[in-house]
Amino acid sequence: MIKRSFLSLVIISLTISSCTNNNKFMIDKGIVGEITTTTTVSDLDKVFKNDSIVKNLSEGAFGDNYFQDDDTYLIYEKGGKHLLTIVPKEQLDSTSTIKSIEIHDSRYNTKSGINLNSTFSEINTNYVARPETTLQSVTLFLDELNATIAIDKEELGLRDFAMSQRVSLEQIPDLAKIKLFIIWFH
Repeated sequence: MIKRSFLSLVIISLTISSCTNNNKFMIDKGIVGEITTTTTVSDLDKVFKNDSIVKNLSEGAFGDNYFQDDDTYLIYEKGGKHLLTIVPKEQLDSTSTIKSIEIHDSRYNTKSGINLNSTFSEINTNYVARPETTLQSVTLFLDELNATIAIDKEELGLRDFAMSQRVSLEQIPDLAKIKLFIIWFH
């Protein structure tokens, strides 16, 4: 009887642990890991207490650097792996909430398993995507996640593609890989 109770306790502990770990890397609308729409810049130190945060702060309205519009917070694991790039809504404001998060680690997954290693076919099967052509890539807008995913034009076999020509979903190869994955918090 004691062995069964102990075994049950171990199984429950492992289940809770795995659910907690899954939440750490979950992507959903308004959620990336432990970051939500109410998370502030000052909360980042608590959320990533076991990781490293590199802060690239803008100079604000009075600065000389006109090219850096946004503050960025680069999140790295202790081993040096880049996890996320976080941009706040308001610059130089620790009470600001988050504007966007660029995903750099493939452990971050949506409920349907979409991550940085996913192909266009997987994205297209699980989400309704609206494509928009840019100079270097095709951007897919996923309203269900409030996300944008960029696929490099080279993945499409369209290196010399005219900038003004639109790309339809049918033109994107099933095996095209993700270049950028950004979740928006607005």
